[in-house]
Amino acid sequence: MKWSRRFLALLVSSSLVVAPVQAPVQAQTQPSGETPQVTQPSPEELDQLVAPIALYPDALVAQILAAATYPTEVVEADRWVQENQGLKGDALAKAIDAQSWDPSVKALTQFPSVLAMLDKNLSWTSSLGDAYVNGQQNVLDAVQVMRQRAQRAGNLTSTPQESVTTQGQTIVIEPANPEVVYVPQYDPWVVYGAPLAFYPGWIDVPGVFIDGPGIAFGLGIGIGVFAGFGWGWHHWGTDWRGHDLTYDHERYNSHSPTFINRHDLSHGHAPLARSGGFAHGNSFSHAGGLSPAARAPRAGGLSRGAPSGMHSSAFSGFNHGGVASAFSSRGRASFGGGFHGSGFHGGGGHR
Repeated sequence: MKWSRRFLALLVSSSLVVAPVQAPVQAQTQPSGETPQVTQPSPEELDQLVAPIALYPDALVAQILAAATYPTEVVEADRWVQENQGLKGDALAKAIDAQSWDPSVKALTQFPSVLAMLDKNLSWTSSLGDAYVNGQQNVLDAVQVMRQRAQRAGNLTSTPQESVTTQGQTIVIEPANPEVVYVPQYDPWVVYGAPLAFYPGWIDVPGVFIDGPGIAFGLGIGIGVFAGFGWGWHHWGTDWRGHDLTYDHERYNSHSPTFINRHDLSHGHAPLARSGGFAHGNSFSHAGGLSPAARAPRAGGLSRGAPSGMHSSAFSGFNHGGVASAFSSRGRASFGGGFHGSGFHGGGGHR
């Protein structure tokens, strides 16, 4: 019998046993004089986290990692894009510029399929953001590890759409034409050679996913329309040597109150309390965040098929307790496994 690559990936993922990742913990009771323990994702878990984006151009990787630290804004931005599909060109760019989102979130509006992937896979997005806040070097190293795996599998080479170069031990991916960006389309669970356990409940999004072992490209996206704004493509980059994201040629620092740097907490540095924020995970709303309509409670859970305008459906069920734990624990409870119990994931998840 001929087995498909996808089935093999599922078979492997079902047989993998990975220790569950604990939800973020702000503090743990320790004997006097000892600091709280900080749980970090394993290398295998980090590989699984970055697999969907590791083969993207460097600047797009930077935008995604930065935006992942703002999951509420990602959801609002994706809903906004869906509701404003009639806006084009300069009118679209000006409307986006007027929003209060982080520059990284604004930048992703130029790539609607990528933004939709982050929105539809919110537990993955928040886990990625949490991992970056608490271990950016490990996350960036994992991106390079996955690129090397894809290269060894013969799936990462230069094409008319993008340039792939090796600088020492670092693989750099850039648009072949600096004014046109192509988003690679691939199956993150089979493109790296040996099948990888897929993220629990993963939802494939058209425009960034193909069913097969290789990489494809859709239509190129001209970046000239947003070039004149401070959050446009050319403002972003990845400093692989320094293990940093760059924004306007400086190190990017996320000011999102969603995730607490537990390294600082374990060393006795209290998280900053921001105006209207939720540094301690007690509220969704933050300055410049969701509109009152988005915060209004409505019945129902996390609905991905809701009509445009139903902002609140994205947050129903998440407005109690900490944002970090509410979002990321949904995907982190069985981080490395592709299955829960028997059978496949339901609800439109990865098959």
